[in-house]
Amino acid sequence: MAQSEDGELDRLVRQRIRALRVARGWSLEELASRALVSQSTLSRIENGQRRLALDQLVTLARALDTSLDQLVEAAADDVVSNPAIDPAHARMSWPIKGYPGMSVIRQRLTAPPPDGPARTRAHPGREWLVVLSGTAVLLLGDRRVRVEANQAAEFPTMLPHAFGAEGGPCDVLGVFDRDARRGHQRGEAG
Repeated sequence: MAQSEDGELDRLVRQRIRALRVARGWSLEELASRALVSQSTLSRIENGQRRLALDQLVTLARALDTSLDQLVEAAADDVVSNPAIDPAHARMSWPIKGYPGMSVIRQRLTAPPPDGPARTRAHPGREWLVVLSGTAVLLLGDRRVRVEANQAAEFPTMLPHAFGAEGGPCDVLGVFDRDARRGHQRGEAG
């Protein structure tokens, strides 16, 4: 890594420490106490007057209730991503950067959920979806759940499930972990 990149990351880590402290409403004294460092040491860390030491970063990350990875993660230049478009299923998807295997999928549902338990699927994973417009029906085990615009549903995908639209088209935005996404790629039942 070039020296200017190191300096930029160093500056970014210091900004994150201060921003997280301020966001929590903590004074220098409070974070210093939680991290078991002196207030003057913390002040010099935030202001760039003291070298960042790995042991102190680990302690500060814990005190700020974050991970070391998140604290020292390089800034991404590519903050905007374009969707992968699947016109056959009226779906767009985006990977969630920094969370391998996580995806966001926007889909237009036009058909009602399939009839009967034979059309529901179960697979490892977890799903979360929000209805953007219309009304979705989620078949979840033996339950039939209506999810209206601006409502969300979250469930473990080991429960047999399927979903569809009720009373017309429905747009949903879902967040899928790696296992849930794979389960849906194997079969197109909701």
